[in-house]
Amino acid sequence: MRKLPVIFAASAALALTLAGCAGSPAPSPTSTAGATAAPQAAAGSCTDTPSGSASDSVKVTGDAGSVASATFDSPVDIDATQRTVLSEGDGPKANVGDFGILNFTMFNGTSGDKVFSTYDQGSASLSMVVDATQFLPGLVKGVECLNGGSRIAVAAPASEGFGDKGNSALGITATDPLVFVVDLGQVLPANDPSQLKANGEAQPAVDGVPTVVDAEDGTPTVTIPDSAPPADLTVTVLKKGAGKVIESGQPSVVQYQGSIWGTKAVFDQSWGKQPFAVQPGSTVQGFEAAITGQTVGSQVIVSIPPAQGYGDKGQPQAGISGTDTLVFVIDILAG
Repeated sequence: MRKLPVIFAASAALALTLAGCAGSPAPSPTSTAGATAAPQAAAGSCTDTPSGSASDSVKVTGDAGSVASATFDSPVDIDATQRTVLSEGDGPKANVGDFGILNFTMFNGTSGDKVFSTYDQGSASLSMVVDATQFLPGLVKGVECLNGGSRIAVAAPASEGFGDKGNSALGITATDPLVFVVDLGQVLPANDPSQLKANGEAQPAVDGVPTVVDAEDGTPTVTIPDSAPPADLTVTVLKKGAGKVIESGQPSVVQYQGSIWGTKAVFDQSWGKQPFAVQPGSTVQGFEAAITGQTVGSQVIVSIPPAQGYGDKGQPQAGISGTDTLVFVIDILAG
């Protein structure tokens, strides 16, 4: 289902996303070999990150939920990540493996300069797995064990930021520490099955639309009719959630299952793995269109014609030809 890798970069690849290339996904704080992930707690648990003089020195202006301006004692000289809680939320605690919906502003810890903010990217938020092997270790350490709704200041050494590769796109060298001001919004607990499936109100069936029966854990079984597929993108709401509306270009967290209309074969799904963090541009066009305007907690089914799927080249490794219509069942979990 993924069209492009999600790359916020602990590498020079970030240059592409921040340069605003057409078709590139929004940046997300993905780690690469340049950064070193320290051992972390087991999934479903967490290790608290203590404050220190560097994180305590961060003075922030700007309301939570908006781009932050910050001053701090620079250059930052630390060996381990520090976190200071600026305001504490009352949401669920972020354990390893959970999903966090967050925004952050990032500063060069040597110069004190602001180098990046999610608030400047035109997206309402980013979705991040609390996993230091997948994302910048210093940022993950800041979020780990934090309650949803909190704002924090994080100071991270270079080894837990972009590592020995640095990031030339941001003007960060291999020795530059990082400072973050992070607004953690919703936390989606990975060990709570009730939070990992759509919980909206069932809607009346629509003739001609593939039918869906969900297992207790939410895994869908789709029955596709033998009739010809719709010529146009067709979205049907199966369950209507009561959560916030997913705006155009807004990241979200979903469960999904993808099938081919003609063969009825399932070619990809998140069920049995982990929910998928959708960033703008990270999926085929029809998938993103299907969740735009829907509410969190909803389940939708969408039929995607080739032009809004994988195009006339298809996706041979997944058994998808250039003429195949795709069918996705999507549970919208957070956004």
